[in-house]
Amino acid sequence: MKRILRAFITICLLIPVLSCAQNNKQFAGKAEYHKISAEEAKKMLDENPQARLLDVRSESEYKEKHIVGATLFPLPEIESKATTVLPDKSALILVYCRSGVRSNNAANLLVSMGYTNVYDMGGINGWPYETE
Repeated sequence: MKRILRAFITICLLIPVLSCAQNNKQFAGKAEYHKISAEEAKKMLDENPQARLLDVRSESEYKEKHIVGATLFPLPEIESKATTVLPDKSALILVYCRSGVRSNNAANLLVSMGYTNVYDMGGINGWPYETE
């Protein structure tokens, strides 16, 4: 009888643990908005050379000054061209603009399209590192 009671108690204690583990798997890779600092962005870019850095400003703003390694991808083009330009929806994508408004919009748009690893690093105005 004691063995049965111990087994029952063990099973009762394991059910919540296993349930939590299953819930964590369910949320892994889920698309959600992430805001990061320039310092965090720099570290991520240094550690992940395959990361995509997107400048969502206009072409004239990009030509004036942009972060080294950035790809111009104006905000108005994201919805129509994202699946072509960014075919891997799990790729690491960092987005910036001038002050942070367009990057917020772009990051949220990408998340709504199912991209799961998108980070809004705000504006180039707050970028203390190299530009070209």
